[in-house]
Amino acid sequence: MKTEINPLETSRAEAFSMWMSSPQPMVTLVKTIDVTHLLKAGRKTGIRFNALLCWCICKAASSIEEFFLQPEKLRVGDGTPGMPGHLYRYDKLAVNVIVLNDKGGITMCDVPYSEDISQFNADYLEVTGLAAKTCKSTSLEDAMIIGTSALPHTELDCIVNQYSGRWNNPFLAWGKYRKGLFRTTLPISLQFHHAQMDGIQACRFLNNLQHEINRT
Repeated sequence: MKTEINPLETSRAEAFSMWMSSPQPMVTLVKTIDVTHLLKAGRKTGIRFNALLCWCICKAASSIEEFFLQPEKLRVGDGTPGMPGHLYRYDKLAVNVIVLNDKGGITMCDVPYSEDISQFNADYLEVTGLAAKTCKSTSLEDAMIIGTSALPHTELDCIVNQYSGRWNNPFLAWGKYRKGLFRTTLPISLQFHHAQMDGIQACRFLNNLQHEINRT
């Protein structure tokens, strides 16, 4: 469910007033994550690496209140007095996945988050499979969407996404993981809207992500 809330009555009041009118309100953090345990979990369960990582992303975000908030700019003709935009709260999460479709292009689809990893994987396979086959993007309107993009074709140090002003969702991207002698690592880029959260929440999320990967 999506509910509009008054940003002045939340802990985001000052940040909202400062950053909603900024031409570039996005912040990007990059952290190298140890994904050794995730590869082992994939071999054990048969679940794809990307599906496991997306589940861990949602799991890590689910304990941070700010990840359920969505700032939006004022629409054309919106006469809301004294406000640079809107702030919405969702009661559930989903992850957006970009898949290569059967026509050779890309298609986006939203996968609902479930604490049950088996249910999440079933939904992941169904939604991404349908998107690849039909070449039609799908979206969930009643969930806060965490964007992702996997580029496993080469090792990347950092990814900084463009900001169009259309989407203010948090966005994570990564390249090919790096196999070492004893561990496998993956630099992950997190981009977020400063009106939604501050660096402290973003850092907490990245630490949570490592924790969830280690216990998967």
